[in-house]
Amino acid sequence: MRSSSEVTVRAVGQADADDVLRLLRAFTTSHVPEPGRFTSVTFPAVLASAAAGRAEFLAAEEGGRVVGYVYAVRVPTLFAGGTVLELLELTVAADRRGRGLGSRLVRAALEAAERAADAEVCVPTRRAAAFYRRLGFTETATYLKRTPGG
Repeated sequence: MRSSSEVTVRAVGQADADDVLRLLRAFTTSHVPEPGRFTSVTFPAVLASAAAGRAEFLAAEEGGRVVGYVYAVRVPTLFAGGTVLELLELTVAADRRGRGLGSRLVRAALEAAERAADAEVCVPTRRAAAFYRRLGFTETATYLKRTPGG
């Protein structure tokens, strides 16, 4: 029998929407998630993308509750000679940080990338470069963005 404090890493499912939205609200700094749009548009689109193999959407579950997630998109590229898995979101509940859950989620995404034969895994980050370096990532580029029409 599994202990209630044991953490499992698994695919995110429809039933996880409320937990993921709660984590997303605490994670995001540049956008405020709108619950109606999240429920009707973005969450279903991300689930569909993962189901089709175009993304990895994994949850860390503890005691029947999602306490962290990683979302990464798989992009076909010319430069890498195959697909690149780009880690876009990684978050762990504040009261669960420092226990290795983020590292477990990243390792699970890396294992998925290996199974999918992705050419590389990359992550744009402002705040967590040291965390990713500890997991074997190296700095290779500067990430720039622009809002359409901006």
